[in-house]
Formats: sequence, structure tokens, C-alpha cells
Amino acid sequence: MWPGPNTTRDLSALVCDCDHITGVGPPGQASYHASRKYPSPRHPERLAPTFQSPAAAAAVHSAPTPTIPRRALDDGDGGDGVGYGGHPLHAAGGVGLRRTARLPTAVRFQRRVLATTALLRTAELRPKEQGLPETLDYRVFLVDGGGRKVSPWHDVPLRAGDGVFHFVVEIPKESSAKMEVATDESFTPIKQDTKKGNLRYYPYNINWNYGLFPQTWEDPTLANTDVEGAFGDNDPVDVVEIGERRANIGDVLKVKPLAALAMIDEGELDWKIVAISLDDPKASLVNDVDDVEKHFPGTLTAIRDWFRDYKIPDGKPANRFGLGNKPTSKEYALKVIEETNESWEKLVKRNIPAGELSLA
Repeated sequence: MWPGPNTTRDLSALVCDCDHITGVGPPGQASYHASRKYPSPRHPERLAPTFQSPAAAAAVHSAPTPTIPRRALDDGDGGDGVGYGGHPLHAAGGVGLRRTARLPTAVRFQRRVLATTALLRTAELRPKEQGLPETLDYRVFLVDGGGRKVSPWHDVPLRAGDGVFHFVVEIPKESSAKMEVATDESFTPIKQDTKKGNLRYYPYNINWNYGLFPQTWEDPTLANTDVEGAFGDNDPVDVVEIGERRANIGDVLKVKPLAALAMIDEGELDWKIVAISLDDPKASLVNDVDDVEKHFPGTLTAIRDWFRDYKIPDGKPANRFGLGNKPTSKEYALKVIEETNESWEKLVKRNIPAGELSLA
């Protein structure tokens, strides 16, 4: 049976990216038509179905699918923002669903982890700027090959296979603007951080590409017994990429983790995963923490000291590091990634309250 007015049903296989859909009547009497301008980004192999028989219509009604939240469905292009809640979905009186405007290009799932992110072609992702750099309105969105916005935090898959992970660049090496994913904005674009309405800058350039692992989250309700019982900082896991190439804001790189540093920032745990891009000339030479010291001598100490001291010029105390003030092994870093990925899965499944975090 179709859901009532206070629930929704996943229609992604039918309505995602359609230009026109109509549906009238209860199962067994319904007549459907859907026309598609292009394939669904989640199911590119599927063409839009046309349902004109009662049996076909009933099959759509009865297909077991996950639910999506009652929220505005926005394709990110400034459209009408009509939500599912605005359309009457009547279980008793049949379905009255009609929308002639273009439906959203990416349905935002309540249980996003069940979505097929593997179908997202990460090689086609590119940054798209909005506004002017170094202004309060500046945003860097991530768009796919069709120009549709995707979330660098939620939509980019964490794993790239064979122990390789995707890394989203927020701050290019040798720059000082404090850029970060806006975790409270739709599509979580990258913006420059602010304090009291002013743009934030590091007191000196960061010497490595810096960003995040997508689909990770440091749970602020979870105390880490290995690191002084510190709670997570409510952000994705940070990555310090030590390769020689200067990346750009919004680049998605394939990296392999090498070590981890357990930074404690004002009492919160803020992991720094040290990694290297697969396209770096030395990537094949480094596979664990000891290799970093061998082929990038002094780098691990420099990373620790940089993050320990960068707040001191602003009159704040130095950050601290747990786990004996030393970098961990690759194995431990992988454990951190796995645990924070599990926390992210709980977050997007709504097993943990999201608060002001955007899951779209």
C-alpha cells in the first residue's frame, strides 16, 4: 500500500531525474507515465519506465524499498523547492501525485548509506565556484559530470578499493585561508571559516594538502578510551596529504593512509590522518609510518608541530596530542577510518541525532 500523508516512499528508481510524472488512482487501477531526459545518476543503466497497466502500477506500489525523509527535494539549481509533503499521498483514497516541473537530480535518502554511491563517477567530479574567493558568500560546490551538485561529505564514496580511499581537498598546500566543508549547509559546500563575522586565516601557510575523508564523522557523543576519553569534534576526519603536488580546493584524490595523529583541540578529539596521493612519485615507496620517516624525513614531526602551535599567535594555548604524542601505525589509522565511517553510517541512518548537521 502507498504511504499516507505523514510518510514517504523511495521513488528513486521511478522518478529521479524525470521531467514529467503523473499518477492517479489506487493500486490495480492506476495509470502511470514517466518520461526521462537522462538516466538517473544513482541508476544510470536504467531507462525511465512507462507504467500503463494495472499490473505494472501495482508492482510499483508493492516493491519493497527504503524510505526517504519528509524534506524539501532540491536539485541545487534554485528551483521550486517543493517537498514531498506538499503532494497528497493518500493511502485510503489512492495516490494523487502530479508534478510537471523537473524532479530533483539527486534524491536525498534518509538512509543514505544504502544508496549506490559506487555509481558516482569520482573521476568526473569537479569543483564549481560560487561567489568571489575570500568573501563571506564564497562557496565551492562539487558537481558531477552532468553538472549536478553532490555532497563532498556524504556522496563521495570513502573507499576506492584495494586499501585506497578518496580524499577531498579543502585547503591546498602553501595557502592560509581556513577553508572547510560547511557541514550545516545543503550539499555541504566548501567555504572559508569565520569567527565573529570575519574570515579566518592560519597565521602561516599550511605545508601540505589538507582536507577530509568523505563518509566519516567524529561522534561528539563517543568518548575514545585510547585518547584520554576525549569526545569527537563533530566533523569529518581530517587528512594531511604529503605529496609534492599542490592540489586545488574541491579536488578528489585517491590516497593511501600511512599514519594518524590524535590531536586534542580544546578537549575534543580531532584526528589527523597522514596520507599520500597515489599519483605522487614516491607513493609506491611509502606504505606505513616508518616509510614516511625514511622517504619524507622530518615530515611527521613537522605536521605535529604545525597543528600543535598554529593557535599560539592568536593567544590560545597549544593543542595537545594523545597516544604518547607520537604518530600511529597505518593499521591503527585504518582502524580510525573504519570506526568513524561506522559513526557516519549511524548518523545518516538517524540512529544518532544530527542536530544542525546537514545530511543532504
